[in-house]
Amino acid sequence: MNVSEEIAALPQDAIPNEDFCQTTGPSEAGLLTQQFLAFNTVITLQAFGPDAVVLAAFEAARAQCRVYERLFSRTLPHSDIARLNGAGGRPVPIREETAALLEAALSYCAASEGLFDVTIGTAVGLWNFHEGRVADAGRLREAMAHVDWRGVHVKRAADGTVAWLDDPRAALDLGGIAKGWIADELTALLVRCGVGSFVVNLGGNVVAHGLKLDGAPWKVGLQDPFERGAVVGAVALSDASAVTSGTYERGFEKDGVRYHHILNPRTGLPVDTDAAGVTVVARRSIDAEGFSTTLLAMGVERGLAFARSRPEILNAYFVDNQKRICSME
Repeated sequence: MNVSEEIAALPQDAIPNEDFCQTTGPSEAGLLTQQFLAFNTVITLQAFGPDAVVLAAFEAARAQCRVYERLFSRTLPHSDIARLNGAGGRPVPIREETAALLEAALSYCAASEGLFDVTIGTAVGLWNFHEGRVADAGRLREAMAHVDWRGVHVKRAADGTVAWLDDPRAALDLGGIAKGWIADELTALLVRCGVGSFVVNLGGNVVAHGLKLDGAPWKVGLQDPFERGAVVGAVALSDASAVTSGTYERGFEKDGVRYHHILNPRTGLPVDTDAAGVTVVARRSIDAEGFSTTLLAMGVERGLAFARSRPEILNAYFVDNQKRICSME
């Protein structure tokens, strides 16, 4: 059995809430909207166009999301990522999509000055930001000894692709990069399906393609880090992506200390930053997502300097802890 046959023989894991799907519209303006659950978040697709064309494109995009979740999830037992994490350092057959995502992720690890690392999975698992559990200090120190993105390898061969981790106790977590890669893939899919004006929103990771019917660009709100559901401004988008990272997204307070989910790959603790939220605008969603967490961790001054050095970044909007907005402009 070659690598491709091994992958095809794997069971199809059940995805939570896989059957939920809600379609509304078209609105008075002609906008069709579909929402479903994937990647532990709400996915929203919106588009202008003939109903039959748009709905067929939405169905294709939703089906593709199921494929990606079964490949990239850290918790589904037969995903490529779960099998890599459980392989004890042995080579594991993976799909080409997983290989492409891994290679892209490693490039952002290299560019991040050590502030983004996809092997932080073991440390992430010691925290529970929903239940308010602080990671045990001793276990966290032990987990951090196994964080090093340079130990992740992908190898292609005539009979398929394999990947492995040098450290048997390392664990991949692609949660900080996968949605950007997926958003770009869904954008290309919708275009191939004949849809020219649409928005893909993967739980706040937004791609806007084309213009609205009136010729205006789409608009994406800048999240207020201090009030859920509120915005502090808006960004006009056309053929571009906006991705926000914020300390407000998941967190809790315990014994007077506020803990948020963006961890420092050097310590396993929440990063110490004066930025409460960062929105990155780029042509590709993977660039916007790949750099958003890094900029947040850097803080406002250092983050702005870094953003100006990266040609992929069209703009970066920082909201600091005093609710002030700073950007590259």
